[in-house]
Amino acid sequence: MSKAEPSTHAVVDEFIAPACEDVVVVLYQDDDILLIEKPSGLLSLSGKNPLNWDSVHYRLVHGQEGASAAFPAAKLPHRLDFGTSGIMVVGLHAGSAQHLNKQFQSGSIQKRYLAMLEEWLVDDQGQIKAAIAKDKNHFPKVKICPLSGKAATSEYAVLNRLEQPRRSLVQFTPRTGRTHQLRIHSQAIGHPILGCDLYNSAQSEKLADRLLLHATELIFDHPRTGKRMHGKSACPF
Repeated sequence: MSKAEPSTHAVVDEFIAPACEDVVVVLYQDDDILLIEKPSGLLSLSGKNPLNWDSVHYRLVHGQEGASAAFPAAKLPHRLDFGTSGIMVVGLHAGSAQHLNKQFQSGSIQKRYLAMLEEWLVDDQGQIKAAIAKDKNHFPKVKICPLSGKAATSEYAVLNRLEQPRRSLVQFTPRTGRTHQLRIHSQAIGHPILGCDLYNSAQSEKLADRLLLHATELIFDHPRTGKRMHGKSACPF
């Protein structure tokens, strides 16, 4: 009997996150939730590699000296990519986290982002519909695939067109929550987000020293009161 062949799709993640000196800012706090502002260059959850221990979740659970208290039972019902900055909601106990999870799964939570895209978009507003699938051969990337991908929709509105270099400030409203959705959808229409290391053109990554994608608004129901909450985070670029 021949020996088993090794998998050609083994996932290898050699990424080591550089140190992030910016703090996680607490924007709002009550007994059930936090609204926080994640800096760019910080993982949402600690990585499998022991060197990638630092993350939003780790800092919330253990506290940030001089910046925020420890919240030992804090749970993240959603994530932002490593390079993405902006607003996140945190459950401070299992009940609130479960309630928020259900809202994300049902699509009742509204999210808005600002992004700086390469070149000028022709249309002032539009919708990008392109199914997204895992790319097993190029982890951690995803790919556009109408056959195996999951449906994904992003709406956009151009807020400003800038010169030298030509770029567009865009507000995104994702209607689905696929991994890397806004980044790959932007590339798919020929206007990648500046500073993106995975979905780029020959020049777009070099035009910014970080991913120019920021979560600006989060609209959801408070898990205890049912009140509609509208959290906001000012865009730093």
